[in-house]
Amino acid sequence: MASQPLITTMAAEFRGALPMGGTLLALDLGTQTIGTAFCDAGWRFASPGKTLKRGKFGADRLALANLMRERSAAGVVIGLPLNMDGSEGPRAQSSRAYARNLSAALGMPILLWDERWSTASAESALIAQDMSRARRVTRIDSAAAAVILQAAIDALTGGV
Repeated sequence: MASQPLITTMAAEFRGALPMGGTLLALDLGTQTIGTAFCDAGWRFASPGKTLKRGKFGADRLALANLMRERSAAGVVIGLPLNMDGSEGPRAQSSRAYARNLSAALGMPILLWDERWSTASAESALIAQDMSRARRVTRIDSAAAAVILQAAIDALTGGV
C-alpha cells in the first residue's frame, strides 16, 4: 500500500521530503480566490504568481496541477490561517482539509505555514511600491502567497 504524501507544519520534516530541492508553489487560500507564488529551485526568493478564481475543488486541482507542471514544482506551501493566539479556528481547519485533498490529488508533500500578518505585510509592500488601491486588490492574494513562501523558504534554508 502506497503511503500518503507528507503534510506537515514542520519545515525540517518538509525539507526531508524534498531531498533534491526544486521549486515550490505557495497558496494563499481565500474564499473567492487563490493567490499563488513560486520560488526558485535554490529556495532563495519567492515571487508572486497568478491569482486564481476559486471554484469547485476539481477545477482548482486542474489549475494548480498545470501551474506545478509549468514550474516543475516539487512541493506546496499552504498558508495556515491561525488565530492571533496561535490556536486553530474554522479557516485553519478548512486549509488543512484543502491540503489533504490536494496532497491526495497531486501526490506532493505539503507544508502548512503560519500566515498571520502575511496579507498586512503584502499590502504594506504594495503600498510602498506606490500601487493604486484598485491594482492592489488584484495582486494582494498572490503577494500574500509570496510573503508566506518567503518565510517558509527562510526557515527551510536557515535564513541564508
